[in-house]
Amino acid sequence: MALDLSGPLRKVSFVSVLAQQLESDSSRDAFLADAQRYRRELLAHCYRMSGSLHDAEDLVQETYLRAWKAYDKFEGKASVRTWLHRIATNTCLTALEGKQRRPLPSGLGGPASEPSDELHARGEVPWLEPLPDTSGDDPADPSVIVGSRESVRLAFVAALQHLPPRQRAVLVLREVLQWKAAEVATLLDTSTAAVNSLLQRARAQLDEIGPSQDDTIAAPESPEAQDLLDRYIDAFQSYDMDKLVQLFTEDAVWEMPPFDSWYVGPAAIVGLTQNKCPAEKPGDMKMLPTTANGQPAAAMYMRSGERHLPFQLHVLDVKPGGVSHVVAFLDTSVFPKFGLPEYL
Repeated sequence: MALDLSGPLRKVSFVSVLAQQLESDSSRDAFLADAQRYRRELLAHCYRMSGSLHDAEDLVQETYLRAWKAYDKFEGKASVRTWLHRIATNTCLTALEGKQRRPLPSGLGGPASEPSDELHARGEVPWLEPLPDTSGDDPADPSVIVGSRESVRLAFVAALQHLPPRQRAVLVLREVLQWKAAEVATLLDTSTAAVNSLLQRARAQLDEIGPSQDDTIAAPESPEAQDLLDRYIDAFQSYDMDKLVQLFTEDAVWEMPPFDSWYVGPAAIVGLTQNKCPAEKPGDMKMLPTTANGQPAAAMYMRSGERHLPFQLHVLDVKPGGVSHVVAFLDTSVFPKFGLPEYL
């Protein structure tokens, strides 16, 4: 005798399946809500891989979407943090296929420029972008340690961009996240020997580029960094070039993407400001202190009528001898990401 599935039995079966689906979706949603605590370190991870704040935000969203869809396959053999980083790494590697690296002007291979040289904007180059810091983080929190300042400093992230994506992933997973070689091999579907070889090549490449980390760079909250940043801001706002020239080290480097030029030495940097900056007098520039990439930073606003509008974001390397490196980003689309006002 055949069963009649058009009656109450079919309705009960449908209700049961629907209840199970709703329970599953509820569990997924609860998991996703709990996983939000890892968002900051996932953003830092995707930023190291991509060199772009905007891309990193999209990659983190894609990571959470993939995690939500694959939640039923999560067996708990690894921690949620590790599982999310696996997904994020694979998401980044897929996104980086066929894409150009994100350099700074000094990483293009050309010589330093003179302040009198013409400026050339390279809009076709996908430039490295700055990363906002998050205030109020507890340094004892492992998620913050993973996204430590040293691993998101501009010099380190710029150096990472010289590596092929798989080498980049291996170096970040092994050196920053402290994964074991076997764990990385499982993620990349390769052997432990291959992972060790990739790491060796990545280290050799970074050694050729130069030191990627510098312990002499002052933390943004240190008294010396705060004092130097205050003097830096005052020199620009008062348009006092004599004060400004005294703040840089003798080998200081200045660069400002999307222009492909870069400059070495206080005289060249101040000469550039005098020759190319649209400011002409005290008050034309206003600056707000902030932090980026674990470094002191300042947002510059340029006078436009009765207002000052976003112009540049300066990220500084501060050393005992003064300001040793400034990257002045002209991409003002990052200002809202730093919580900066749209005008002054």
